[in-house]
Amino acid sequence: MKILCVSDQIDPLVYSNSAKERFADIDIVLCAGDLAMEYVDFIVSTLNKPTFFIFGNHNLSDFKYYHATDEGGGYIMQEREGELTHSHGAVYAGFKSLKEGNLLIAGASGSMKYNNGLAQYTDRQMKLLLLKMAPKLIWNKIRYGRYLDIFLTHAPPRNIHDKEDPCHRGFPCYRWFLKVFRPKYMIHGHIHLYDMQDIRVSEFEDTTVINAFSSYILEIPDQILTPKGK
Repeated sequence: MKILCVSDQIDPLVYSNSAKERFADIDIVLCAGDLAMEYVDFIVSTLNKPTFFIFGNHNLSDFKYYHATDEGGGYIMQEREGELTHSHGAVYAGFKSLKEGNLLIAGASGSMKYNNGLAQYTDRQMKLLLLKMAPKLIWNKIRYGRYLDIFLTHAPPRNIHDKEDPCHRGFPCYRWFLKVFRPKYMIHGHIHLYDMQDIRVSEFEDTTVINAFSSYILEIPDQILTPKGK
């Protein structure tokens, strides 16, 4: 399986008239946040492949359609009643466990809280949101022999690809999540890569952590996605 991962910055190779031919062998697209929904719409309409997205801490005009805000319009802790599951042809993966073919995906939107804006969470708040996914992940383990294959987020885990300023610190609870649920891959954005020496791919426990800034092609061996007992 070949996956196109995008985040934070429009890649001119993706946003082009030749994208359909250039990415003809892509099976799935994962959008790791801070992308205008018009760009997501372009990807869906051009590539015509299953596309999943989460929100970052910018480009949040559609966020209100998926989550209810508090009275001050601040960070969100609950899903909006009757929330959307699709937008611009893409599937919202925020705080959900989803399945596409044999691929098991769980997602988490937002970044660490730094100025009380939308889609910002304390580490405790994020951990509570992740715990709500645990029953579905445990069911995955029973049914498929693994909790999930890909953890799709905007922010990275703490001390993996993150920065020291309040906005760009990673979540400590993501490290806990990776240790417990052991996804094969974690795809994140949020950390811009401007230096060729910046680290894009790291290993943590059983997980390969990948920064999808701009775009990244991930190839997953088919045997990893073989259901239990097959």
